[in-house]
Amino acid sequence: QVHLVESGGGLVQAGGSLRLSCAAPGSTLVISAMGWFRQAPGREREFVAAISGVGGGSNYADSVKGRFTISRDKSKSTCDLQMDNLKPEDTAVYFCAAGGLSIAPMKPGYWGQGTQVTVSS
Repeated sequence: QVHLVESGGGLVQAGGSLRLSCAAPGSTLVISAMGWFRQAPGREREFVAAISGVGGGSNYADSVKGRFTISRDKSKSTCDLQMDNLKPEDTAVYFCAAGGLSIAPMKPGYWGQGTQVTVSS
């Protein structure tokens, strides 16, 4: 069983930045894909970004390309999401995800509990 723990959510004004972090203490996710999904009120959960455990490739949703950057430290089984130029429409609960090899699409088997990101206009 893999336990994912997110941190770094909060409230920020439009145009600001936040950095989300995800840790998987005690697990080995070296070759697994890791990524982030989000769910806004009244909407389905949607893919945000993913990074491969093999080769380091990444994949982003069109809505965040050029604004969000995903990274990972495989030695620590951690994955970060740097979010810049945030918009009110980025407001959602963000979930860390892990598992599988594919990043397009990502098909995770493990999920974190989520962290709230709120962007005010």
